[in-house]
Amino acid sequence: MARIRTELPVQASAEAAWALVTDWPAQSRWIPLTTVTVDHHGPSGPGLGTRFTGRTRLGPIRFDDPMEVTEWQPPGEGAPGRCQVRKLGPWLTGSAEIEVRPTADGARVLWSEDIRLRWTPRVADRLLGPVIAAFGSALFGLSLRKMGAELARTPGK
Repeated sequence: MARIRTELPVQASAEAAWALVTDWPAQSRWIPLTTVTVDHHGPSGPGLGTRFTGRTRLGPIRFDDPMEVTEWQPPGEGAPGRCQVRKLGPWLTGSAEIEVRPTADGARVLWSEDIRLRWTPRVADRLLGPVIAAFGSALFGLSLRKMGAELARTPGK
């Protein structure tokens, strides 16, 4: 299993950061080679139960990473927001968590994932885990920086 964790301070309110980082299709603008689409919303709209898919494509190679929101608590009254998703795909299993914490001068966005390749034996998983973690940390760090730059350009944040 690969454990990935990255974080970014942003000069915006926790509510504005939360709204952007949990806007699943917006992630297509910052996650390289990936398009994110909402498959369907949960019973009470966006949030708990929402299913979405990240489709990564590099030339003829592509794979889907379908996910479902299993926890949804937006930030409010000084409390952090927390969203957890479960990976449902044929290639990747595990979970991802996004947390947005209010700070004195804005907010801090934390993104962590526990990823496992579904069809690999445990020994291969132990060998591939560090490689996936290093690549994932670089990718999610880049993605969060792009998200932060977009947020900084947003008026009234």
